[in-house]
Formats: sequence, C-alpha cells, structure tokens
Amino acid sequence: MDSISANLEGKVAIVTGAGSRPGEGVGNGRAAAILLARGGAKLVLADSVAEWAEDTRRMIEAEGGEAITVAADVTKPADCARIVEAATGRWGRLDALVNNVGISGPPGTAEDVDPEDWAHGLLVNVTSMMLMAKYAVPAMRKAGGGAIVNIGSVAGLKGGHPSLLYPTSKGAVVNMTRAMAVHHAKDGIRVNCVCPGMVYTPMVQANNMTPEKRELRRKRSILQVEGSGWDIGAAVAFLCSGNSRWMTGAIVPVDAGATAIAALPNS
Repeated sequence: MDSISANLEGKVAIVTGAGSRPGEGVGNGRAAAILLARGGAKLVLADSVAEWAEDTRRMIEAEGGEAITVAADVTKPADCARIVEAATGRWGRLDALVNNVGISGPPGTAEDVDPEDWAHGLLVNVTSMMLMAKYAVPAMRKAGGGAIVNIGSVAGLKGGHPSLLYPTSKGAVVNMTRAMAVHHAKDGIRVNCVCPGMVYTPMVQANNMTPEKRELRRKRSILQVEGSGWDIGAAVAFLCSGNSRWMTGAIVPVDAGATAIAALPNS
C-alpha cells in the first residue's frame, strides 16, 4: 500500500473546491492544493468558480509547482468524469483525491427546513463525494493504489448544531469514509476523513462573522488558538502521502481539541 511516496514527488492529485473566495486567509481546498504541490504533487484544481481555481494555480506555479484547472460542478456525473479525465489525460495517472466541496446548506430543524434545499445540501455535501470517487477509483486502481481524503466536520461527530442539514450531511461523510475504506482497500486505496473545527477561512468570514463571534469560536477548544485553512491543508497533505500509509478509515479531527472534551474548563 506504499504507492504514494512520502514526499508526493511525481504523484497526481485532484482537489475539489480548490479555489478560495476573496477575503482574509485561505480556504481549506486552496491550502491543501498548495501544500500538496509543495510536496511534489501535480494538481488538478477543480472549482465551480473558474477564477478562484486560476488564482490557486497561479500561486502554485509561482512556487515552481505544476497545476491545471477545471471549471466543474461536482454534483454532475459528467463533470466529475471530466475532472478525472483531466488528470489522466495530462499526466497519465491519478494518485490522490481530496473531496473538499461543501456548503452550510439550509437552516432549520426537521420542522422547518425546506425539503428541496435539504435535498440540494445532501447532493453537494455527500453525493458529490461519491461521484468523484466513482470515477477516481478506477484511475487509482490502474496506478496501483492511492489515497482519498474526504472533508467532514466536527459537526458530524457531535450534536449542538442549530441546523439539521449540516451535521447530518457531515455525519454521512464520516461513515461513507469508513465504508469506502473497506470497499477499496483491496486495490491499495486508502480513504480517510479530516474533520475541521472552528477554522477561520474566507468562507467563514463571509458568513456574517463579527469580531465577537470570531473570538467566541477561538475559545471553543482546548488550545484556544484560532485555526486556519493551512491547518486543514497540512492534515490533508499528510493523509495523501506515504507517511500515512498505515492509515485508512480514520476520522481525524483538526479542531484544537474541541471534540476531546465535554465542556471547556473554567480556566
């Protein structure tokens, strides 16, 4: 299962949601893509907003890396197939897939959530990851193995979220990861899940984030240090590399310890 070298040199990776909206900091997908490229991987940067992906490509190429972009909607099977074909057509192989696309989805409990919005949220947050794997797995099998990293959330590990859709969909990602790990182990494909905590990214910033709310988020952990997209990207790069060759089906919280405790200490 050591088909991905520790430094990712010569490997090919797809990152969905590889762009990052304008704002402070960096998104999880962009950070993961840049760190994978620094490790030696060649990148396919998929995003529904072409310019955001192009910005990531320019950043990678400015550091001497190699990347191409694909404007695509990962809820559409044909687009998912096209993303994988971009990798195999350009470099002849696929070694890693980072399923990063996700949305907050509709607000509301079971009583008041809109059913159509609910269905769309599940399509984006869960079904898209299945569709990408559907086309990526055969290419990875041909390459002799690989790694898939699904981006979940600590919201998928515990209750307390004000909306029903988001924790439900992220909980599905967690168990989908475990199931996929079993299904594809025979082909040397490892499947793991990163669950971000209260990281501060441009997407979070755009969601009515006040300085007061930002400070409260920082304090909702043991370390009480604000996380960024780089923290998530570092975990992703590790799980795509040979350094994690003995890990599959793992659910990895990257949350400054927020899920390690039932309640914050008084201090």
